[in-house]
Amino acid sequence: MPIDFSRSDQGDVSTLRIAGTLDVNTAPELGPMIDKLVEERRVRVVVDLSGLDLIDSSGVAALVALYKRSRVHGGQVSVQGARDQPLAIFKLLRMDKVFTI
Repeated sequence: MPIDFSRSDQGDVSTLRIAGTLDVNTAPELGPMIDKLVEERRVRVVVDLSGLDLIDSSGVAALVALYKRSRVHGGQVSVQGARDQPLAIFKLLRMDKVFTI
């Protein structure tokens, strides 16, 4: 399944919605969006994973990169809506301790 993502901004909050599969094949497609969010120094980024069916280590790495790069400029990144396999991966990798889920 391909990746589908979109961004919406409301004040200081940017919401990045990711649906489908975030894996080694699709994670690079997210790169330009992550770059833009970081360049704009968005104060708060909410990553909505309610439509995400599958994530692998490459997908987690992309989200961790967003987290680390945003924090350099004082930004916050949180994850919401993770369910099923993505939630299990976040817990397995202890990312639920890094991100507010």
